[in-house]
Amino acid sequence: MNDLAPLLTPEGRALLDEVRDTDPAHELAVATRLRREHPAELVSAALGQARLRQRAVVKFGAEDALRMFFTPDGVEQSTRASVAAYRARRFRELGVTSVADLCCGIGGDAIALARAGIRVLAVDRDPLTVAAARANAGALGLADLIEVREADVTEVDTAGWDAVFVDPARRGGRGRIFDPEAYSPPLSWAVGAARTASRAAALKVAPGIPHEAVPGDAEAEWISDGGDVKEAVLWFGTGGGTGPGAVRATLLPGPHTLLSRGLPDPAVRPPGRFLYEPDGAVIRAHLVAEVAERLGGGLIDATIAYVTADEHRPTPYATAYELTDRLPFNAKKLKALLRERRVGTLTVKKRGSAVEPEELRRKVLPKPQGAASVTVFLTRVDGAPSMLLGHPVR
Repeated sequence: MNDLAPLLTPEGRALLDEVRDTDPAHELAVATRLRREHPAELVSAALGQARLRQRAVVKFGAEDALRMFFTPDGVEQSTRASVAAYRARRFRELGVTSVADLCCGIGGDAIALARAGIRVLAVDRDPLTVAAARANAGALGLADLIEVREADVTEVDTAGWDAVFVDPARRGGRGRIFDPEAYSPPLSWAVGAARTASRAAALKVAPGIPHEAVPGDAEAEWISDGGDVKEAVLWFGTGGGTGPGAVRATLLPGPHTLLSRGLPDPAVRPPGRFLYEPDGAVIRAHLVAEVAERLGGGLIDATIAYVTADEHRPTPYATAYELTDRLPFNAKKLKALLRERRVGTLTVKKRGSAVEPEELRRKVLPKPQGAASVTVFLTRVDGAPSMLLGHPVR
């Protein structure tokens, strides 16, 4: 079914409520029973929507996801609710009262903006996606704040709106698109649209965007949620000491925001008592030096984003591990050490090593040897392949 309309009828909504918690393993039996009383196409659509809603819970939370309407691409590509809410707060703090949300998808960002009290024009060119965005605005009681329009975003006049938000499509028929000019619409068009905004603008881009691709008049922000890097955002019109050329990493929940101070690369030094693994957003934003300064530490290798220090300083920007051993890389020695220390749980992390963690885990700990747990870092120490053993600081 390529139309959400039947699901929006009283019969469709009742059917969605009935199949909401259907276990995928029992779908066939449920479908067979329901087709005795409902059209087969409607039953299939309801079960498909139930699956999408279940998948969406991780992004939107159960309370919203189980009321919303999704497309397969919409579940995959929509912004996580916590990230969208953070961005909406930033817009609000900039004095924005209305936003043209271009390439709105199923409306995840529009919902967050409306909940922040911001009027939204949500635009997308795909009819089914537009139908989902409109249905979501209604389902969540936000229809008065969200106007949904089916149109080509490149033809929309945004002059009457304080701000512009653009989330270009970054997936094509062959998967993810890495060239910003291959986005739909291209990044250059999105930047042009952002520069016309009367108050502020934000462009959502892939977190792997090269720093050299960031326009000089934009602030670049990398965002992680729960330790996972979710996106990068190019902001225009932020001012307030951040503004053009600024770089920041923001970690959710929190938020915790780290701003670039243009520090030189940290010095390389031997591993100390503690090893710090910076958050992915910090690494993407090239802010490892700022973290190292806060920790009073240095790098274990000039090309590796691990910080080491002699004392523990709690920070939201890196996970701390207390080191117990430093060894040259040798799988046989590691296996013997794990057996001697009766290790049952082994966590393998790598940075700057060609060794695959799963392969090493199978080789050195084919079965648990006891109750102890160890974290092994496969990395380089001042150029030499090394193993650092330790455990997270609680």
